[in-house]
Order: sequence, then structure tokens, then C-alpha cells
Amino acid sequence: MQKTKGITLIVLVITVVTMLILAGVAIHITIGDNGIFKKATEGAKIYQNATNQEIIYLNELDVKMNNLF
Repeated sequence: MQKTKGITLIVLVITVVTMLILAGVAIHITIGDNGIFKKATEGAKIYQNATNQEIIYLNELDVKMNNLF
């Protein structure tokens, strides 16, 4: 009897299906309703708002300091 080495068609199909499932999950996590891109956009807006508030606060503090002298 001869032993054959190699990948069978069933193993190949199982591998492809598994890869498709993993790709689908990764795509959903990335661009889903609560995905990474949406969270990054929200984070950038929050950061910009905090920066603007800090600039306003520092300007007010500068005016108060100038009024003391």
C-alpha cells in the first residue's frame, strides 16, 4: 500500500471557511457600528474639544495675570 502525503480537499475547504469567518469578524470589528474607526473619530473630536477648552482657560488665566500687574 502506498501512503500519500498532502492536503485533502476537505481540509482545504475547512481552512478556507475558517479564514472567511475570521475575515468577516475582523471587518465587522473594524468598520461596524461601534468599530475602531468610529471610536477613533469620536476620540479625535473629544481631544480637539479638550484642546480648545485648555486654550480658552489659558487665555483667561493670562488676562487675569496681566490685570494683576
